[in-house]
Amino acid sequence: MTTAPVPATAAHEGHVVRIAGPVVVAEGLRGTRLYNVVRVGRRRLIGEVIRLKGREAVIQVYEDTSGLQVGSTVIDTGAPLTVELGPGLLGNIFDGVQRPLPALAAENGEPYARPYVRRGVELPSLDRTLEWDVEFTVAVGDRVVGGDVLATLQETPALMHRVLLPPNVAGTVTDLGRSPITVTDPLLFVDGAAVSMLSRWPVRRARPVAERLDPSAPLITGQRVVDMMFPVARGGAATIPGGFGTGKTVHEQTLAKWSDADVIIYVGCGERGNELAEVLEEFPALVDPRSGSSLMARTTLIANTSNMPVAAREASIYTGITIGEYYRDQGYDVALVADSTSRWGEALREVSSRLEEMPGEEGYPAYLPSRLAEFYERAGAARVLGGGDRQGSVTVVGAVSPPGGDFSEPVTQYSLRLAGTFWALDSELAQRRHFPAIHWGNSYTLYNLDRWFETEVAEDWGELRRWIVGLLGQEQELQAIVQLLGVDVLAPTERVTFQTGRIVREDFLQQSAFDDIDAYCPPAKQYSMLRIIRHLHEAMARVVDEDTDLEAIGTLGVLDAIARMKYWPVEELGERVKALMEAIDEEVQRL
Repeated sequence: MTTAPVPATAAHEGHVVRIAGPVVVAEGLRGTRLYNVVRVGRRRLIGEVIRLKGREAVIQVYEDTSGLQVGSTVIDTGAPLTVELGPGLLGNIFDGVQRPLPALAAENGEPYARPYVRRGVELPSLDRTLEWDVEFTVAVGDRVVGGDVLATLQETPALMHRVLLPPNVAGTVTDLGRSPITVTDPLLFVDGAAVSMLSRWPVRRARPVAERLDPSAPLITGQRVVDMMFPVARGGAATIPGGFGTGKTVHEQTLAKWSDADVIIYVGCGERGNELAEVLEEFPALVDPRSGSSLMARTTLIANTSNMPVAAREASIYTGITIGEYYRDQGYDVALVADSTSRWGEALREVSSRLEEMPGEEGYPAYLPSRLAEFYERAGAARVLGGGDRQGSVTVVGAVSPPGGDFSEPVTQYSLRLAGTFWALDSELAQRRHFPAIHWGNSYTLYNLDRWFETEVAEDWGELRRWIVGLLGQEQELQAIVQLLGVDVLAPTERVTFQTGRIVREDFLQQSAFDDIDAYCPPAKQYSMLRIIRHLHEAMARVVDEDTDLEAIGTLGVLDAIARMKYWPVEELGERVKALMEAIDEEVQRL
């Protein structure tokens, strides 16, 4: 069932009295509500009521207001800002208010005839002409409630779409539609009322669930520093702060390409157009290892670049999270990547300054923490509405671009308090070409997922993770001593720790996003690599003493083999692990 806007009447019309960039003040909108969508001026620019004060309604316009005049007509649609939900979302590209950019490009005529989106253009988000072959999962006479799966269809080669009954509907199925159908055709009838595959949902309101669940399983990313040291749970939240050039965009795109989520929502919120253009070119060309089809077959892109209207940035992340919740309700695991929340915060600051509000820290509005919380709190794992025991999740990963890499700025600090995993990108690591540039001393995770890894991968996973964390901490302390006094002052056992720490950093934590094999490292391979490194460390620690030639440690032939472990094919792990461990024992004994 869909909700249609209320037709405009005299009671729903007003006129512009003041204009301040993307903020417009109107009078005469009697009976309008907060967050209602309005159409402004003869071009029918889309806007949203963000404040009501006496007879005045303050409107945030999501399009360029150039040429708008005082006295222009404002029409209240009577409905909040909503997104269209149904088959056709995957593989599509939308702007911040869910206008389909490929369809808009086709409307613009010849390529580059009009390189920007025309103002006031109105196109449906989902294709009304595309027909879908559906398979019904209910029959006439069945009692259905909100969240029940009514039918299924193959939305893309990578995902079976489950058509859900809207949460606010319940009754008895009285008739079924005919397949194939479009998203607006009657799918079936509940108590005589038509229900279509198209539904709408207000972006600022979280979709309901039957029960919120504690996240207990990791989102596998294939990145060793993430999965082994700082994992994020499915249904959790992570933040990636880092200065310019530290690899935020590459890391987020790597997560989108390789994480084991069923659906990817990539929100380009205020990033440069050339970066998003690269995403739009790369994603269709990438082969999804899960399905063998294009990665776009399980991806929705929301593009709101830095040269697009600033106010629409705020709407973009709400649009993304609402689409993510829709697929969660179907029982899928969703990963939402927002690049970046700093640009989103800057949009809030811009609008707040236009409203002449009292600024908070560094000019950001005082409500910045609550707005960030509203976004991150919509992540989660849940048992969803409807029959059966379907579970789904939305995992949120937000990039932060602190000016000058200063993590003390407001957006980073508030994100740090809200997210359960903190991946701190370090400029010094990036300068040394160590990628991912996640600093192991400044990052952390609040999710205890060792039990899952110990059940699914290896019983001693948690012990191995604690070992690597402790080793890197010791190596960092030894680094400070070596920089002051030199390596010769270290005791033999400390030299072993120092050498092992270097191996862990260079041969385990460092990973290439552009190598066909090293781009993705499954947990079993991560475990095997680290087990070999620990075996080398323990073997060297057993044999070294004051008479050992410590210089020989750095010349062991097995070090080259350990450095090449990241390029081992997964199917050859068993044989290679055993052979390398035997080689380590033989060579270390000759020390």
